[in-house]
Amino acid sequence: MEVHQVEMVMSAVRESQYPTDGLPEVAFVGRSNVGKSSLTNVLINRKSFARTSSQPGKTQTLNFYKVENQVFFVDVPGYGYAKVSKKAREDFAIMIGEYLRKRVPLKGIVQLVDARHLPSREDIEMYNWLISDDIGLPVLVVATKADKISRGKWNKVEADIKRSLQFNEELSDFEIFSAETKYGKDNIWDWLEARMLDGSEFDPSDFE
Repeated sequence: MEVHQVEMVMSAVRESQYPTDGLPEVAFVGRSNVGKSSLTNVLINRKSFARTSSQPGKTQTLNFYKVENQVFFVDVPGYGYAKVSKKAREDFAIMIGEYLRKRVPLKGIVQLVDARHLPSREDIEMYNWLISDDIGLPVLVVATKADKISRGKWNKVEADIKRSLQFNEELSDFEIFSAETKYGKDNIWDWLEARMLDGSEFDPSDFE
């Protein structure tokens, strides 16, 4: 998709604050500082619309970006950052869990992992939860920061990540991504557009 119009619509912490116009939504999840904002900016053809932060864990709300009046990108608070208080982590877990399990317009989830490292314990736990019956949505795992690794090692990186996650080829897809070179952008958009076509309109009663 060629993006010309994008709008930061709202930040929300509870269901009553979510959009009610029925557009499909795709959630972006990952450890703090894994590159969610950088990926979003590349996908929407902006340099700094989705703000990157030098303070991992700063995002504490579900941020809804309306793209081309066709889909919401939902930036989910990062997980696994030690300096966030235990109470904040618990609050995040409740908010994220409620959204990912119950949100009717949510059509898919993009999980970001750092291509430079094997998935963390939190990455593995999140992936296992996302592909479980508790969520039941298509998942795309995106290995970010691939430009920091030589191109000849990408196949090994993919194999290592998939082995660590015990990757399920039937329930999830995988893509290597670089915000610097934009490698992977088109494939990620293909995946997103397929999710957008998977029932893009909802009855208002779905939100009551």
